[in-house]
Amino acid sequence: MSMTRFSPPAREPFAEIFNGLVLEFESRQALATAPQPGSETLLRGALVLRYGARLAGKPFLSIVPGLLVLDYGDTLTGQAAWDFLMKKSNLHPRADVVGYRSDGQDDMVMVRTLDLGMAIDVLVYADAQATTPLYRPQALIAANEAEDLPPYLVEYLPRYDSLDAWKAALHV
Repeated sequence: MSMTRFSPPAREPFAEIFNGLVLEFESRQALATAPQPGSETLLRGALVLRYGARLAGKPFLSIVPGLLVLDYGDTLTGQAAWDFLMKKSNLHPRADVVGYRSDGQDDMVMVRTLDLGMAIDVLVYADAQATTPLYRPQALIAANEAEDLPPYLVEYLPRYDSLDAWKAALHV
């Protein structure tokens, strides 16, 4: 009898490129389209952004899916895996999510161990091969509404016109 061995596809975490900066003020980080007075620029250029789903009971950790394995062996990677996780994963709570956590550790968790009701973790990486994020921004500072911004970034980070507007929202 001949047996075939299951060979899953290579991991492919979904990523978007953001041409801008990572800024910091008072230990808080934000993405911005232009420098902002009163902040320090930590990184600038074509930034690799990935998104993490938070772990239930450990909201300080999230997992960036590289591979989603459904109950019956179907696999998804990249944007298809991310979109399925966000929109249809309730149909497959036992599906496995294989990826790297926000602390850089390799992990595999079941969908039901994720808290998909919590805010999505936006993570900035050094490059497309990196597995440990450099930064976890909390806001997007972009004054021009017409700017071409990555759609998932706009969905997951609150947007402000300026650093001062963000500070006012934080009551700082």
